[in-house]
Amino acid sequence: MIRRALQNTGWLMGARGVNAVLSLAYLALATRALGLEGFGNFVLCLTFAQAVAGLCSFQTWQAVIHWGHDGEETKSDAIGFAMALDMLTFVGGAIIAALLLELSGDWLPVPEALRNEALALTLVWLFAIRSTPTGILRLHDRYAKGAGADTVTSFVRVIGAGIVVILAPTIEAFLLVWAIAEVATAGTYWYFALQYEKLPLRHISLRRLPRSQNKAWQFVWGTALSGTLQIASRQVLVLLVGALGGASLAGIYRVAAQLGEGLLKLAQALMRATYPELVRDPEAARHIASRIGKIALFTGLGTVLISVVGGHWVIMAIAGREYLPAYAPMILLSAAAAIELAGASLEALLVSRGHALRNFMLRAVPTALALVSLPFAMRWIGVSGAALMVFIASLVSVSALMWVTRQR
Repeated sequence: MIRRALQNTGWLMGARGVNAVLSLAYLALATRALGLEGFGNFVLCLTFAQAVAGLCSFQTWQAVIHWGHDGEETKSDAIGFAMALDMLTFVGGAIIAALLLELSGDWLPVPEALRNEALALTLVWLFAIRSTPTGILRLHDRYAKGAGADTVTSFVRVIGAGIVVILAPTIEAFLLVWAIAEVATAGTYWYFALQYEKLPLRHISLRRLPRSQNKAWQFVWGTALSGTLQIASRQVLVLLVGALGGASLAGIYRVAAQLGEGLLKLAQALMRATYPELVRDPEAARHIASRIGKIALFTGLGTVLISVVGGHWVIMAIAGREYLPAYAPMILLSAAAAIELAGASLEALLVSRGHALRNFMLRAVPTALALVSLPFAMRWIGVSGAALMVFIASLVSVSALMWVTRQR
């Protein structure tokens, strides 16, 4: 079981590694082509789309895996339920995005001149949600397929960004490239997923699965709310930084996050790879989570050390001297990501036992306090204050996860 979990994690890590390298390339292209202010405005439009899609979406891949082993009928109901939730996400997210961009006024940091583009990008992001096909591939242990699909995003962004730099280095052109990358990745995911499952059209319903599984909505809301917290602590925080400090500070924070939060993506990959194994074998779940957690802890510590030693050079080489203020927040975000990596298996363990709402509560309070404290932290130490709030929230949340999982 541990070997399979590590093998699945390896596929996801491989994809994350490729994406990490390619992300440095398109980050360099975007930062240097747009300049500090232009890159900041690009980041605010992009972050708005990601935030709306993330806040409105459900973690449907977990529902597919949770009920996908309970017979063909239940599996079809779970996939149909997941697809219905994705459709609900699109409609709800589109309405919310349109209202926010139209009625928010100056308090929303998305530039007025780019709000139509931000709405179009949000619609693409909502359309390209790929949680359900991700769940199908993981249900069949096709992590290599998912890893391959994930790399499409970075390849399209790098190629598109290179073309844009040569032909039309504008914010709108970069937003178009990012939109194309999302659609291409979603299409690849569905192409692979349909090789293993047919679309259960007659099972697409918000009622069928809850009729046979009375805790379906409780599970779905619990996982969705936990996912919402991750978005709130990352994407919404970028928007708040932009609202409090302007586009330039938002750009600096985004560079710090891009470089410092690589481990966070690894933590998400670890959680996704471990979760199916914990569902399959509840008896061995604690042992699996403990072993993988120890491996993750040492990996995280090593990466933070590398960030401290080589951070200045990396920022200079990729983004340029004007982004050097990103160094301190990068270190803090790297440390926060290392903590999340160590706690990823604990989160998967708690959710696999059906305690998704408890997991949400353990993260909700630290995240809320961090967001409330953000204005004071930024007045104190600028962009580093935002990163410090993320670090504290991660430390408290993972400590709570550790305490709760040891009690059960």
